[in-house]
Amino acid sequence: MEFGFLILLLLFYVIGLPIIVFVLGQRLRRSEDRLAEIEHWLREPPEQPTSQQQPTVAPTPPVEPETEPERARPEEPVQAETASTEEPPFEEPPTEPERALAYAAPEAPAQSRDMEEQESRDSGFSLPKLDFEDLFGRRLPIWLGGITLAVAGMFAVAYSIEQGLLTPAVRVLLSFLFGAALLAGAELAYRNEDRIADERVRQALAGAGIATLYAAFYLAGSQYGLIGQAAAFLGLAAVTASSIALSFRFGLPSAVLGLVGGFAAPMLVGGEEANLPVLALYLGLVTGGLCFTGKQQGRAWLGIAALVGGLGWGAILVFSGDFGFSEVLALGIYFIVLGTVLPALVEHDRFTRPLRAAGAFVASLQLAILVNQAGHEPLAWGLYLLLGATIAWFGWQREDMRIAAPVAALIGVLLFAFWPAPDPVHYTLVGAGLALVFAGVPLALVQRGRDGVIEWGMVVLVPVALAAAAYGTFGAFEQDLVETGLAAATLALAALPACAAFLVARRDSSALFAGFTGIASALLFAAGLMVTPGWSAPLVAAAALAAPCYLAHNRREQPLHILLWIGAAATLVALMATSGFAIEAERLAMEREQPGLLHALLRWAAVSLPLLALCLLEKSVQSRRVAEIGAALFTYGLAAQAIPADALAWTAALAAIVLHFVQRERAGAYATWTAIAFLWAVYPLGIWLEAALNSLIGDPILTFSLPDLRQLALRIMPAALALGSIRYAPVEQNRVALPTQWFALPIGLVVLHMLYRQLFGIATMTEFTSLGMAERTVWEAALVAAAWIAANGVPRLGANTKVAIALALAALGHFALYSLWWHNPMTADQAVGSTPVANLFLAGYAVAITACLLLRRWLPELARPAVDGAIMFFATLGALALLRQTFGGTTPFDVPLSQTEDLLRSLVGIVMALVFLWLGARLQQRSWRIGSLVIMLAAVMKVFLVDASGLEGLLRIASFAAAGASLIGLGWFYTRLLKGSARA
Repeated sequence: MEFGFLILLLLFYVIGLPIIVFVLGQRLRRSEDRLAEIEHWLREPPEQPTSQQQPTVAPTPPVEPETEPERARPEEPVQAETASTEEPPFEEPPTEPERALAYAAPEAPAQSRDMEEQESRDSGFSLPKLDFEDLFGRRLPIWLGGITLAVAGMFAVAYSIEQGLLTPAVRVLLSFLFGAALLAGAELAYRNEDRIADERVRQALAGAGIATLYAAFYLAGSQYGLIGQAAAFLGLAAVTASSIALSFRFGLPSAVLGLVGGFAAPMLVGGEEANLPVLALYLGLVTGGLCFTGKQQGRAWLGIAALVGGLGWGAILVFSGDFGFSEVLALGIYFIVLGTVLPALVEHDRFTRPLRAAGAFVASLQLAILVNQAGHEPLAWGLYLLLGATIAWFGWQREDMRIAAPVAALIGVLLFAFWPAPDPVHYTLVGAGLALVFAGVPLALVQRGRDGVIEWGMVVLVPVALAAAAYGTFGAFEQDLVETGLAAATLALAALPACAAFLVARRDSSALFAGFTGIASALLFAAGLMVTPGWSAPLVAAAALAAPCYLAHNRREQPLHILLWIGAAATLVALMATSGFAIEAERLAMEREQPGLLHALLRWAAVSLPLLALCLLEKSVQSRRVAEIGAALFTYGLAAQAIPADALAWTAALAAIVLHFVQRERAGAYATWTAIAFLWAVYPLGIWLEAALNSLIGDPILTFSLPDLRQLALRIMPAALALGSIRYAPVEQNRVALPTQWFALPIGLVVLHMLYRQLFGIATMTEFTSLGMAERTVWEAALVAAAWIAANGVPRLGANTKVAIALALAALGHFALYSLWWHNPMTADQAVGSTPVANLFLAGYAVAITACLLLRRWLPELARPAVDGAIMFFATLGALALLRQTFGGTTPFDVPLSQTEDLLRSLVGIVMALVFLWLGARLQQRSWRIGSLVIMLAAVMKVFLVDASGLEGLLRIASFAAAGASLIGLGWFYTRLLKGSARA
């Protein structure tokens, strides 16, 4: 062995172990001191007054009542003397009389010390007081002496081997003699305790002797072959038994030193070629002896240390080299014992369950490594299954041992999954064994009603993991093959959770029943995939959900509904993950050739079925709405596989309308179909919207820039019809119905606008010049008429002033943007007609003024001055436009402005101002009077600043005379008007 490792081990002996022993000795010393004080006060109780000292009066009760229990219990001294000859139990708390005696002790230092120790012990925390002189002068030398003797004996043997001084037989004989001498010295010290007066001497000698005898038997049997393996085994067993017995005679340190020495012996005096079976038996006995000793003496940490040492040696042995039959058998049994049997001997308040889980994990991992290094041969796998069976047996007997089962199951399944190139027969047998041990036993516990979370998890996860491992080893992921054997194995594994579901069906735990049912259905689905073609995966998923659907219908439990939701999602995933989905999905929105129509119909129908079932089963409104949405989506997908793309929008719209009138409570479904119909209209509406936005910057809308009639009929009109026909009334109380008919209004306007544009058919700029003004005027008149209809009411929708105002403003805005700004015939190439006065100027401005008059009626009182101003503005511009057409003709844009027309503009302005002033007087509206003043002042300013500057002679005189007369008349009229208002 490496010299560095020996040095580390020696440091542990010299430093670590003495510290452990010192802590234990401190606690033992406190127990001895407490017991000595009890004995002292029981043998020499406090003095009581004698009969001669008693007064003649009647005796009074004793002043100190705490002395009465001692007089009433004369047997206490005998018990104390008996206890003084034996080792006090480790950390045994004092009884109430002992506490009373200790408290009544007259020696203040001892009493205060015991009180402090008792208080710290009662609080659950105690620290030993370190005394340097006591530790390094009195205690440690004795322990170090015993350790040194053991190590010296081992190194002496090692030196004799290296130098060749002694023959193997002599070495072994000397080892036996040296160990026996040490044990004899320990017994001699025990028998002469009165002379030695220190029990640590016998403990150190006994520990060293035990370690030496371990090494001697190991050398004789494993190293030199002086005795057979059976004799070596018996010898090691005898030493183990002796160490346990001596620990009860000499105390805990004897067991610690002896058994730790037993662990160290193979390393310190081991040979180059170890006999693994004997070494495994030896280490198993050492570990077992230590665990048994710890359990008997109530020291759980002793068993924990033994398991750590034994499993540590297991890690060394499992990587020691190639293994034959005997080595595999010995190591396998060794790991089974250390992972299952020995942890059952360890009891601790906090660490029992973690210790057993950790022991099972380490032992299972080491045994798995052994199985892998042994080439996954049947013996190795049999040992692993034996490990699992042992864990299952202990778990059957004791509930606290079940924590080790999932750990071993996890490692076993991983080892099973990564088995390289296994034989199918052996693989099947091992898989069956793993399922029987790690899922069958938990299933039996479920049957007996002794199950818990661990059993539920193993029944659920182990079959799934084994099925996945088997398919990962033998399955063909990229090939659509029939795999009957794997399907049969998966079905067999599905029987485990199915049986569990049957066993818990009558319990109150609906979630547990749904979980087992879901796992069984999932394995059934996986088995079906292995024997069916790939395109049918959604059908197999839907078939696997048949049983959960039936159970959900009968039991009406929410966990089963959740299981159906999960199954519906799995069906969708199966549809999307299989070939052909891309072409099928494209048919939802476009025309594509469908080579496998029947397959596509079956696949989409399979996805729709679970959602349709949920529509019927779900009681929650929100959940039912989600199911209806999903069912509507996939039934539309089903229809899309067979119906041409041009008819899909109408199909969705008509389905929504029919379902709305037949089953109005299915709002989720017909809302979804309505949304689908609207999505079909998005693209042509986008084309229309692009043309409309371009028109806002002056680009005229021509027919080729709009969707054609085909798109209008097949895409946009279905959406408008569906939105206009359906009224979404909520199922919940205290919820307002959604007036979705108004959502159809803008789409309906788009439809009317495109149809209207088709009437004029303006496709070129020449046609736009000839017909543009007429097209705009008629459209604006239609908007004004629609506004009047909306204000007065229509069937089903009723009257709506807000809609009327919106339509009137739309007409007014359309006129202002297009007929006044971008395409005004006075500034752009637009035809208005050849007849004076009776032309499109009159019609266009009449429509605008009509819209303003309607708005004046519908808008609040505060908005009327603004509306009156707009009327005066449009009337003045209309009069000027008619004057322009009189001089310019059909297209007045390209006719120059004459001086006469320019003068007449001023006159028209003055006349319009007088008309507005008269109207203001008649209507008693101040807004009209102010408007007339504004127009009059603008006309007069034009006369003086523009017209007069270019006139000469009589024309200048006439213009000034007209302006002056107008101003005088205006002043006179205003004077009379104001006087009349004052008199009134």
